[in-house]
Formats: sequence, structure tokens, C-alpha cells
Amino acid sequence: MILKSLRLTNFKNHSESLFEFSDRINCILGKNGIGKTNVLDAIYYLSFTKSAIGSPDRLAVTHDTPAFTLFGTYEKLKIALQFEKGKTKTLKIDGQEPDKLSDVVGKVPLVLVLPDDTLMIREGSEERRKFFDGALSQFDSEYLQSLLKYNKLLKQRNSLLKQQEMGFNSKLLETYDDQLIPLAKIISAKRNDLKEVFLPYLQKNYTDLHEGGEVPELNFKSHVTEDFDQKFKSNVQKDVVMQRTLLGSHKDDFEFLLDGELIKRFGSQGQQKTFILALKLALYDFLTEKTDKKPLLLLDDIFDKLDDSRIQLLISLLLDSNRFQQIFITDARKKRSKELFKEEKEINFIEI
Repeated sequence: MILKSLRLTNFKNHSESLFEFSDRINCILGKNGIGKTNVLDAIYYLSFTKSAIGSPDRLAVTHDTPAFTLFGTYEKLKIALQFEKGKTKTLKIDGQEPDKLSDVVGKVPLVLVLPDDTLMIREGSEERRKFFDGALSQFDSEYLQSLLKYNKLLKQRNSLLKQQEMGFNSKLLETYDDQLIPLAKIISAKRNDLKEVFLPYLQKNYTDLHEGGEVPELNFKSHVTEDFDQKFKSNVQKDVVMQRTLLGSHKDDFEFLLDGELIKRFGSQGQQKTFILALKLALYDFLTEKTDKKPLLLLDDIFDKLDDSRIQLLISLLLDSNRFQQIFITDARKKRSKELFKEEKEINFIEI
């Protein structure tokens, strides 16, 4: 999938910007804070209808303006997204509004690498679930809809649990539980299956980036096992006391290991950076195979997080046009990017 052009109107610090892109490598250059990352976030918005950094839509609107608009012209379709303060977000694909905003997910597969991605290792399970949920959602619409329904029901159930002082509605709680339990089974089963098929992609990419002989592994931990129905229902009183749902797919976790040890505890900074980059490149290869489309690859300020040897290994991978198609890279050091990609003919340097 190729993004030909992108127009931003009142999006963050871009009051009106139009970008034309190369089909291969696009280097977005400029000083820190000038809006390079915002261009990548706009591209991400068009694939997922939300910001990559999890900030509310209202914060993406340029100061003192009522709305932002994003318009992307792709090789085979056009996507327009608008958010106006106080109103619902609207989306059009080739001029038509889909039934749901989530219908756009998977239309343009995308992999984004951010400077703070190593937080996925160091922070709680939510960040790791978010990564694998994003992987599944881009090719499995059943999974995406199950996840959206589950999260909505979970929010409603937790809200009910917090209202016990006002008179507890046990019948309504049972209604939520009867819907949550089967959804949890679908979600956790698909996550567990993903771990098995994803691991070879991770191991190959880690080896490509680092020749130290270390072996990355993934573990999946979940409460949602064969006896989940019984465990969930017998835990209701604890849920009532704690005023939140204590068991379910929202507690699933993926463990990252290197040579059998948790990289969170024992991995060096270099090993953690390499693991995360290998994870993202593995996602690229995985989505390429699953969707039969080459995802957009977005690399934000990636060179400042790698040493020279890893940068050279990464560049040698990116220059493989048979594997990677369209790439977007941000860099504050123009001279560095021009030197690194001096052998690439199909490259577009965009200075902001």
C-alpha cells in the first residue's frame, strides 16, 4: 500500500500542510519540535482513527481552531478523517462513510516505531497487549470487533460495580457476565495462537539486527483457561469489594525473554532496544504475509536510539526493496540521513 500524498489542516502545529511522497523512502527532516513526528501521527490516524501516542483527539486540534482534517491519497483509495470539538469523529473511505470507524482498520496496514517503545518492556502489561492487539486487529476483523465489544462491556461492568452504594443490580451484572465470558475466551485464545506463529518472525529479525547468538522468546499469561467460567463467576464477590473486574482478557500479559530470562530484569539497554526493533520488524513481515499487502513502515527518530553498528545493520535491511516498500523516517540531523541513504535512488528528503 502506497501513500501518495497527505494534507493536514489544523492538525497539531500544522495549520495547512501538503506532502507528496516517494513510493520508497521518505526522510522527514527538521529541528526537534518542528512537527516531524506529527506527520507520522497523522498517517497513523488514517489507519487507526486515533493518535499513536494515545492522546485525546481534542489535543490534536491546532490551538484556537475548532477542528482538524486529515486527507490521505493512497495508491488504490482515499481516506479522509475529521474531528470537530464537541462532535463525533467522521471518516470517509473513497467518499463514503463506513458503518463503523473501526472498518478502516486493516485497509492500510502500518507499523510504527517510536523512540519510547522500550517502555513496552519496562511498563505494565497494557502496553504489550496493545502491541499484539494492533497486530491481530489489522488482519482479523472478528478479533477487532470482539475486542471492542469486550472493552465496552468491561467499562459498563466496572461502572456498575462502583455503584453498589446506590443499590446493586445483580441481574444486570449477570447479563454483562454472560456476554463477557465468551468474548474473553475468543480474545485470549487468539492472543495465545498469535504468540506461537509470531515467535519465528521475532527470532529471525533479532538475529538480523544482532549477531550475538541470543535467542528471544515470548510467553503468554492469562486467567482465561478452560475453567474460566467457574473462576470468573466465583470471583464476583471480590469484584464487588474491589469495585472492578479482577479476571479476564484485560489482565492478559506477554512476557519478553532473552535466553530464557526476562529481558525486563536482565536485558541491557542495547538488548532491549534491539528486541523492540526486532519485534516491530517482525510485525512488518507478519502483516505482509497475513494481509498480502506491504505495510507502511514509520520510523520516528530511530537513529538516535541505536549505536553505529545497529544503525548500519538497520540501513542494510531497509535498502532491501524486495522486502520493504514505502518507508517514512524522521531525523533532526539532515546530514546523517543523506549520508546513510546515499546509495538509495528512490528517496525523498522533506525538510520542515
